[in-house]
Amino acid sequence: MSDTVIKVENLSKRYFLSHLADKREQLFSRLLVNKTKSLLSLGKKVVTSPFTIHDSPFTPLTPFTNSQEEFWALNDVSFEIHQGDRVGIIGRNGAGKSTLLKILSRITEPTKGRITIDGRVASLLEVGTGFHSELTGRENIYLNGAILGMGREEIKRKFDEIVAFAEVEKFLDTPVKRYSSGMYVRLAFAVAAHLEPEILIVDEVLAVGDAQFQKKCLGKMEDVSTKEGRTVLFVSHNMSAVRQLCSKGFILDGGTLIYAGTANDAADSYLKNAVGKLELYCGERTFPNNESKEFQVTAARLKNNKDDISDSFECNETIIIEVECISRRPVPGLYGYLGILNREGQEVWVSDSFDMPPNRFDAILPGTYTLKLTIPPWTLAHGEYVILLSFASQQSSAGFFVDCPGETLFFSLNDSSTLRGNSRGGYLSTLLPWVVEPTAHKAIT
Repeated sequence: MSDTVIKVENLSKRYFLSHLADKREQLFSRLLVNKTKSLLSLGKKVVTSPFTIHDSPFTPLTPFTNSQEEFWALNDVSFEIHQGDRVGIIGRNGAGKSTLLKILSRITEPTKGRITIDGRVASLLEVGTGFHSELTGRENIYLNGAILGMGREEIKRKFDEIVAFAEVEKFLDTPVKRYSSGMYVRLAFAVAAHLEPEILIVDEVLAVGDAQFQKKCLGKMEDVSTKEGRTVLFVSHNMSAVRQLCSKGFILDGGTLIYAGTANDAADSYLKNAVGKLELYCGERTFPNNESKEFQVTAARLKNNKDDISDSFECNETIIIEVECISRRPVPGLYGYLGILNREGQEVWVSDSFDMPPNRFDAILPGTYTLKLTIPPWTLAHGEYVILLSFASQQSSAGFFVDCPGETLFFSLNDSSTLRGNSRGGYLSTLLPWVVEPTAHKAIT
């Protein structure tokens, strides 16, 4: 008997992107203007000649042309996953990861290809997925269990364990629409992991939770797989989490599966490719304009203390990070996050805008801005590093991640100012005073 629980054959998913030929006028505004003019014209005719029968008073819309572009979010993807596998699915934003998970979760249909799934699937793809906002936490636990095909008694056996794991006892009988994003995710993950699905699918939504809860979730997913023999699919940009949890790794790029192997090898390959691409930017990078975003990073660069753009520094130099951005609408609760990763994908240094209150991004007014962050001398040890940038808000109408450039810039550090130079190990290189103080002691005879 085969232990294959997911088999994907030549899977493809196509979307059509529409483009108006005349970008100066959008459909809604043209419709509004034309109809308003027609109604005003009709009003004048009725007043001057109320008993006259006219032809249709509404003038037709000015013709416009509309072009469509094919976009293949997934293109000819094939793989097999076996019972008990812990599979990390990695790739840059827009690589097709979320589309793949939505198809496997039966949220959307593929354009081409075949999928065979043997077992009950529980998915956690977005904040609030599968929850009814008007129902309480208690009611949503039973609702999710019913969706998974479980009976009431079966859910009741797991109920106390779910509530304890999610840590929402005080809010259990509160409508979930009043939950914070973190509470939403805690309860949603607890339900998905504890109602005994054969296949657990988790997107990077866990990033909403705090560090302690993320660690708790990774431990639970590992237990679900290793102790209970269930299958886990995990999407994350955190290579350390992928290495820790997963046994296998898939890399998606442009909707195509470009690598399948062990999780460690997949993480190494992904980071090597990402760093290789970032090396081309030589300390400076720009991003395409996206007017649909409330807040967006448009450029980023690295400078030394002489105000020169650079991607190579000494450990005893100051590193200045400049980020150009545009705010199109205020985003309540917006905050920025900076991570510095080594070549292995481990975050060795982090900072976010809440560290030094007040948070200057909260409801920032429309306009263009330059953000500056300074890494002091003698902070990081020699080596090669990648800067990770993201901006998020739990109150954003567009979703948790407002703008997530991801791996943004690459730079290297040399330690030529010390005697041991680049032979020293470690990730940090902080100056610590070595104080020698005499102590009272008996004379040595």
